[in-house]
Amino acid sequence: MAAPKKGRSASAQSKPWRSLALILIAIVALTGGMFASGNTTPRLGIDLAGGTSITLRAVPERGQESAINKTNMNTAVNIMERRVNGLGVSEAEVQTQGDDNIIVNIPKGTNSKQAREQVGTTAKLYFRPVLATEVSAGAATASPSPSASSSPSGKASASPSGKATEQSGDKATSGSASPSATATQQGRAVTGALKADATPSGKASSSPKASTSAAPSPSGSAGADATAKLQAQYTALDCSKESVRATAGKGVLPTEPTVACGKNSSGVWQKYILGPAAVDGTDVKKGQAVFDTQGAAGWIVQLDFTGSGAKKFADVTGKLAQNQSPQNQFAIVLDGEVVSDPYVKQAITGGNAEISGSFDQQSAQSLANMLSYGALPLTFKEDSVTTVTAALGGDQLHAGLIAGAIGLALVVVYLLIFYRGLSLIAIPSLLVSAILAYVIMSLLGPAIGFALNLPAVCGAIVAIGITADSFIVFFERIRDEIREGRSLRPAVERAWPRARRTILVSDFVSFLAAAVLFIVTVGKVQGFAFTLGLTTLLDVVVVFLFTKPLMTILARRKFYANGHKWSGLDPKALGAKPPLRRTRRPARPVDTKEA
Repeated sequence: MAAPKKGRSASAQSKPWRSLALILIAIVALTGGMFASGNTTPRLGIDLAGGTSITLRAVPERGQESAINKTNMNTAVNIMERRVNGLGVSEAEVQTQGDDNIIVNIPKGTNSKQAREQVGTTAKLYFRPVLATEVSAGAATASPSPSASSSPSGKASASPSGKATEQSGDKATSGSASPSATATQQGRAVTGALKADATPSGKASSSPKASTSAAPSPSGSAGADATAKLQAQYTALDCSKESVRATAGKGVLPTEPTVACGKNSSGVWQKYILGPAAVDGTDVKKGQAVFDTQGAAGWIVQLDFTGSGAKKFADVTGKLAQNQSPQNQFAIVLDGEVVSDPYVKQAITGGNAEISGSFDQQSAQSLANMLSYGALPLTFKEDSVTTVTAALGGDQLHAGLIAGAIGLALVVVYLLIFYRGLSLIAIPSLLVSAILAYVIMSLLGPAIGFALNLPAVCGAIVAIGITADSFIVFFERIRDEIREGRSLRPAVERAWPRARRTILVSDFVSFLAAAVLFIVTVGKVQGFAFTLGLTTLLDVVVVFLFTKPLMTILARRKFYANGHKWSGLDPKALGAKPPLRRTRRPARPVDTKEA
């Protein structure tokens, strides 16, 4: 009978227990790490666990089309991640898609409306001098001239004691002021560094930075045309309409005057003519939501400025204080909307500000979060929002698990019918591959943020077929050797090199396809590609370290070695040739004559 080749194959044949022990140690170590980390289940994606998926598209501002580039997109992703994480969401996924899209996936348990405002709000903050203002649609109007207008806020005066008081149509208010500055705003006292009303939506005033003159005076025919155009826009502006407010003041360069809308303390919409931005929000060093325990302001947002920001704020408030109403006002503009328009009587120094108004804890923290983490370098438009409830996600997960169980059951039935006893090798190999895949995916969740979504489940189901295909290739090579007349043990060792080459080539093609798919796609499709690539690698590990050594061991058992009819290796059923035997060369006859 033909003997197996000596060398590497013979060594592997004689020591299969080493490979089995190695893969057993790996399973125990990975499983122990999984339980030690507390991550005993894979992290589920939005479509399985429930949550919100938001698609944002970068929109170029006028004259800044080149701003949509890889650097700014990556910066936007980092800022959005910090904003959402500031809400206490530790499992949000923010990633780019193509050249100008960003996908934000937020798991269940998060206020989706608040999260949408956090990720999509540009948070571009400017302090612009007020040139004219009036209540939009209804109240008495002011002349839309850049040089003068009426104010809706009433008169303000400072008392000798250093307290600022203001009479408005609603009520009189007061508050302590710093020796260097006192300002008032729409029915509220503005004291200390700065206090300003916030809109009910949670947008609020903040503190400033650059210094410029309060009201630029256009000169020449070009300036007159620009002023006339601005006046026409102001006259036509109706801030009571939401569709108008959505576009007013948007896409205007900071160096240009503009019209804008804002809501006063009475909840009435006003329209404004605003000069070029005197200060922007980039000098805000820190924002913090604090409950005012000493006064009646409730939740406020405290802002600290950088050194240069504090100087700019003092300079611009000092210049505005020299003007008459309303040109001693500055509008605090957040994303094109006026959120506050305090008066200024003296330069406000100190380098910090307090924003007060109609805040609750959530809205105060939301604003502080946006201002702390900075403005987005680009303007984004919300293209689509998909919300999956936890119940729907659970149904999809249940359906995916059922599909996987059906696929696995069909493979097992096929192996039992066509390979009989060899299925005792294939089924444990499938289980080992499944255990390794489950444990590794559980560990990859907290390690690299991997989330098991529905396409990833599909990839795992496809992997069942890939793994089973490797077993079938090996088993068929063994059967080919038996048909040639070899017994089982040498047949296993002769079949393995040929099967190994085929398995490696097949798995390489599958892994290459998964890698290309992972690189050129984003979002959920990457989950399919990642799972397919991972399980393909595990197929190689399992076949080399478990299936082949187990086959070598079982080939020594009589049930398989003697070709029992239920072993799947019955030579008679396979149509084997007569057993191969060694042939000896006849001995050379001795020449008696020579002898």
